[in-house]
Amino acid sequence: MDLHGKSVVVTGGNSGIGAAIVRSLAAAGAAVVIDYVSQPEDAADLVKDIVAAGGRAIGVEADVTTTAGIDKLIGTAVDEFGQLDAFVNNAGMELRHSLLEVDEETFAKVMAVNLTSAVFGTQRAAKRFIQQGTGGVVVNVSSVHEDWPMPGNLSYCVSKGGMRMLTRTAGVELGPQGVRVGSVAPGAVDTPINAATMKDDALRQKLENSIPLRTVAEPSEIGDVVAFVVSDAAKYMTATTVFVDGGIMHGSVGL
Repeated sequence: MDLHGKSVVVTGGNSGIGAAIVRSLAAAGAAVVIDYVSQPEDAADLVKDIVAAGGRAIGVEADVTTTAGIDKLIGTAVDEFGQLDAFVNNAGMELRHSLLEVDEETFAKVMAVNLTSAVFGTQRAAKRFIQQGTGGVVVNVSSVHEDWPMPGNLSYCVSKGGMRMLTRTAGVELGPQGVRVGSVAPGAVDTPINAATMKDDALRQKLENSIPLRTVAEPSEIGDVVAFVVSDAAKYMTATTVFVDGGIMHGSVGL
């Protein structure tokens, strides 16, 4: 994959899967705007590593639950790197509650971070692509739970289900204007959100036994797929989801 000359924004890009996406994009030659709302030191370390390797990156504090924050990220990409070529809606959170337990505040918070930010990130990026006349790519980092129910995790599943239809609807609407919209949906990934499971041998074994490939993903394996979707190698791909789940959606029953 060759992303030299491309400018990409990654929301929630300073940790976990987001940081892996940033590294994969930068390794392929992209200049990257790394969004964060906390842990600025992580963003700074990531920028330092990329620059030391000969790449280009900049960290930006921005709240992507607001259009002002999204516009700040896009403006930085244009000001620093000349234009915007791709926008990765990666920011996300998970607060687990069942339907009978969830309250309005929790539901609204998860939806704002996971879905509303992606809706307006897609909108703002698409407007910029059309203004430039260059076309562009939006990648939504979804989850197997856009399609696979998880009892006790209602808000997260609803937000990712919404992202599925955002990808499809926006991809169809924007295709004639040269804008692609795709989703990458991970399964189980070795990130801080799964730290407790990964440190417990019994829980880890149970999880891995439910995955046909018998292992959880490394964050870099998700990052590389996102870089592929951004690249011209995926130029005929839009309005669809790439699942990167080791087969768990189709093979966990009965294992």
